[in-house]
Formats: sequence, structure tokens, C-alpha cells
Amino acid sequence: MKNILFAFALLFVLCNCSSNDNDVTEPISEAMYFPPNNSNVWETKTPESLNWNISQIQSLYDYLNQKNTKGFIVLHNGKIVLENYFNGHSATLPWYWASAGKTLTTAVVGIAEQENFINTNNKVSDYIGTGWTSAPLNKENLITCKHLLNMTSGLNDGNGDGVSPQNLTYLADAGTRWAYHNVYVKLQDVVASATNQTWENYFNAKLKNPIGMTGAWFQSGNNRVYGSNTRSMARFGLLALNQGNWNGTQIVNSNYFAVATNTSQNLNLAYGYMWWLNGKNSYRLPQTQFQFNGTLIPNAPSDMYCALGRDDQKIYVVPSKKLVIIRLGDPADGSNFALSNFDNELWSKINAVTN
Repeated sequence: MKNILFAFALLFVLCNCSSNDNDVTEPISEAMYFPPNNSNVWETKTPESLNWNISQIQSLYDYLNQKNTKGFIVLHNGKIVLENYFNGHSATLPWYWASAGKTLTTAVVGIAEQENFINTNNKVSDYIGTGWTSAPLNKENLITCKHLLNMTSGLNDGNGDGVSPQNLTYLADAGTRWAYHNVYVKLQDVVASATNQTWENYFNAKLKNPIGMTGAWFQSGNNRVYGSNTRSMARFGLLALNQGNWNGTQIVNSNYFAVATNTSQNLNLAYGYMWWLNGKNSYRLPQTQFQFNGTLIPNAPSDMYCALGRDDQKIYVVPSKKLVIIRLGDPADGSNFALSNFDNELWSKINAVTN
């Protein structure tokens, strides 16, 4: 009798194991892949291995080509699944990140904080002195580093991109008004002053070199802009997917990265620390105080966070699907500051491939 009961129990366990195996959609054992530094080697995997719809890939590429794309990469679990270049571009040519590069500043501020050079709760003038704005001193002293990270400085966003004191005029108390503003670049001055290094040197030593990026900062009008090849942008996206960890080394504090990629204030739910957030109930856009109801990019996964740059420079990060997607190029349609109709249309094409 005992033997019969044991055999029945064993059969029950085996049946349950078999049933659970049928629910597995991808190998659980596959570790996150990180490309080696100082190398062009980057492992790939096929769309077929992910059961993607390969018949829709050419349609996606045709759309990207039509929409003035230069470089496009899709990573899954760190490995390249799709990579293509269009309109005379190539894997080695650099392109500007525009405001997608704001997230580089976010990351470096986090590094400076974890190294105890700065505290983001402190006022900006603690690091670069007073008089960096034209606001009354008591109003200027309300502005913390965190207000620059989440775009709630209260400074007038209608005075152009310049960040000299005459351009930085008072409009509202810090923390009471969300407005997309170039004043975030003052955080680079904060880091430089606090670390007693140039922004570029600290950036290179703490972020660029440790994850094997190429590229450089250059001046474009009133803006300091980053430019690199498409794979370097993908490296940063992979760091973001892993909450600041690069192949076992915590480059940016994971708690800070988690805060940076979640709602940072109650004025624009779809904005973290210069990362845009999908799946929220409402959002605001640059150059307007209007609140839009609904999610940022309806066709995209709700847990996605993204770096959005002028004229459709994109880093999409989707933790639930282990995806990083990069798009660099000229504007898909008209010029824009961050979000455009292209985002939602592109995601319909991506979904046709990946779903």
C-alpha cells in the first residue's frame, strides 16, 4: 500500500512539473548580457529564438527609413536582436542625443551624490554661489538640485535656452510649477564645482569609460549636447534597464535610479528625474502648462521609461520585456521637443514584430 501511495505521489509531482514547463516562454537561466568594453564585439540573438513575427521586420525597417531614421537597435536581455542603419548612416558614425542626453546628467548627479560630493536636497547656490539667477535671493534659495532634476525650478521657461542670470527669471516658487527648462544644465556646474573637476572629466571617469561608451559633449547654441554612435546609446540604455548596474558593478546607486525612473513630483506624473514615464494617468509636455489625460505612449508597455530628445532621439527601456530600443535620426515628421506622434506609431510597428 505504501508503495502504491509513493508511486501516485511521484506521478502527481511529475505531472505538475510538466504542466509548469509548458508555461515557460523563454529560458529562465539566461543571464543578462553586457558587451565587453573597448571592443566591437556584441553578442546577438535571433528574432526567431524569441518567437517574434519575422514577417513584420521589413515593414518596421521600411517605416523607420521613411521616417528619417539614422540608427536603430533592439536589445533583449542585453543582446542585439535587431540593428539597422538608414539614410547614409552607419554603425560608426555619431549622432546627437539632444534632450535624451539629459538622462546622462541625471546619472552623473546620482554618482556625485553617492560619492558624497553633493546632496540633491541642498540648494543649488550651495555649490555654485548666489546670483546664478535673476530671481530675488529668497526665491533663488528655494531652488534645490532636486528641483532641477524634476523640472520644478519655478524659473521662467519662456526666456529661451540661455542659462545666464538674465535668462533665469522668477515665475513661481520652486516646487509649485512643472516646466521643461534648459536650466537643468546648471547641475553640470554643480557637479564640476563639488568635485573640483571639469564636467567632462568626471563624466568620462565615472560613467562613460566604465560602461564602454564612446562619444563626446559639444556646444550647440546655448546647449551642451552629447553625441555618440548608436551602440553607445544602447550601452547607456542597458545600464538603465539594470537600474545603474553594469555587469555586476553598481555604477549608479540602484535606489537613486529607481527614484529617477518613477514619478518625481505631483505636477507631471509622467516625469521622473529627466526620464519620461509611460503608464501614468496624465502627463504634461514642454512649452505648455496643459495637462493631457491618458498615458504618454498608449501603444507602448505601461512600465516603460524613456529618454526623449528633440527631433525624435529615443531610448526606450521596458523592464517587463527586458528590452532596450534606440532610435537616432532626423525628425520623423515636424520638429518637436520630446514626445511626438511618431512614438505611438513606432510602437505599433514594434508590437507587430515582438507580440
